[in-house]
Amino acid sequence: MARITRFGDFWLYYLQEHARPSTRALHYLGTSLAVGIMAMMLCQGHWYLTLGLPVAGYGFAWIGHFWCERNRPATFRYPLWSLSADFLMWYRFIVGHMAGDLRRAGVGPDGRVDPARRIAG
Repeated sequence: MARITRFGDFWLYYLQEHARPSTRALHYLGTSLAVGIMAMMLCQGHWYLTLGLPVAGYGFAWIGHFWCERNRPATFRYPLWSLSADFLMWYRFIVGHMAGDLRRAGVGPDGRVDPARRIAG
């Protein structure tokens, strides 16, 4: 399987791997919790809270992949790009740009990926 070498291509692949709204919702929840934990940690100085970051960030995301999307998280193959894309997807959702991004990636409103536009990761 060929490796993706540019983040722009990875972003489209990442969106295809998060085609179902339930998967994205679990990612948004996990990322929001992780951001909240980080803010509490910085404001209160309780560094032990860092132990909750992977549980919040990855726990909800992996539930989405294994139970909703039924695919393997991109984190296993592209760990840094995947982490960056998690935060980008969260931000793009907050500012209301995910629908356009999903269309560009070939993901329909029903959560299906156009087979002609499928990117192998």
